[in-house]
Amino acid sequence: MASQKPNAVIVTGGSRGIGAAVIAALADSSTSVINFDIAKPSDDQDCVFRRVDLTNAHQIENTVGELKEEFSIVGLVNNAGFSISHSLSETTDADFEKLVPLNMVGPAYCAKAVAETMKEAGWGRIVNVSSRAALGKSNRTAYAATKGAMISMTRVWALELAQHNITVNAVGPGPISTELFEKVNPKGSPQERALVSSIPVGRLGTTADVARAVQFFLEETSGFITGQTLYVCGGLTAGIADI
Repeated sequence: MASQKPNAVIVTGGSRGIGAAVIAALADSSTSVINFDIAKPSDDQDCVFRRVDLTNAHQIENTVGELKEEFSIVGLVNNAGFSISHSLSETTDADFEKLVPLNMVGPAYCAKAVAETMKEAGWGRIVNVSSRAALGKSNRTAYAATKGAMISMTRVWALELAQHNITVNAVGPGPISTELFEKVNPKGSPQERALVSSIPVGRLGTTADVARAVQFFLEETSGFITGQTLYVCGGLTAGIADI
C-alpha cells in the first residue's frame, strides 16, 4: 500500500542564500520542506527546521530516521557548502580539512541516508549544488576540487539509483549575487563591473535563478533526466573567444 505520509524535500544549508531561495520556490508546492542547517532560518521561512551538523554522519542518519516516521522523503538538495579563495602557492592542508567534510563528504552522508527512504517511496530526486568553478577558476584549488567531486558523485549515484526511479543531477551556479558575494565584490566596485562585463547575458545571477533549476530537477515528471549537470551561469560556460 502506498504511503499516506506527506512528501518532503530536505534542503541542506537552507537558512540563507541559494538554500533559502530553493525553500521559497517550493513554498507553494504540496511538498513539505525540511531545512538542515546549523544556523536558524528567518522567522518567516515556511519549512521544518532541524539543526544538523552536516559533517556528522550519525546525526544525519538519526535525523533522517526520525523524519521518515512523519514524512515520505522524496527529495534532497545538497546545497550547504563553503568556499576558500587561495592561490596554489597559498593552499595548505587546512583548506582541504575545512572544505572536504562539508562540501564533499557531507553530501554523500545525506544522499546515503535519504536513498533508503526514497526506495521505500518508490521514487526520489537528489540535486547536488556544485559550482561553475569545477570547470576551472583561479584561486580555488580546494573549493573546485570538492565541487568537481560533487559532479563525479552525481554521475555515480545516478547509475546506482536509476533502477529505483531515483534521479541524481547537479546544478552548477556561476556568479550569483548573494550576501557573501557582495562582501567580496561590493556593488558598483571595479571587480563587480569587470565580472558582469564578462557574463554573456550582462548581469549577475540571482538565487532565484538557481532555485528554478533545482526545482525543475526535483519534479517527479523530470524522471528521464539523470546524471546531468546544468550550469546556471549566464552563458559563461558556453565559451567566449575574441578572434
